[in-house]
Amino acid sequence: MRPVVSEKSTELASENKYTFEVSMRSNKIEIRRAVEDRYRVHVASVRTITVPSKERGAGFVAINKRRRGPTSPWKKAIVTLVPGERIEDFFGAV
Repeated sequence: MRPVVSEKSTELASENKYTFEVSMRSNKIEIRRAVEDRYRVHVASVRTITVPSKERGAGFVAINKRRRGPTSPWKKAIVTLVPGERIEDFFGAV
């Protein structure tokens, strides 16, 4: 499990919602317990999204041939904390 740092996740953090990349096999209860144990906060709700794989190109390999392949699918969890709590070191701040 790792934090997802993007423009949208930074914006959601101001609303007390934090985004994580999680295992495809994890469920909402496991995600809630992991966040509460690791960051010592209380979780109000967990929403999960399975991000499908996408087709990607890797440039020219040989004469007029392009190497293509899919990215891996992954699971994203948006965790909402109880009002008044924050994760201080979420974006790598010291």
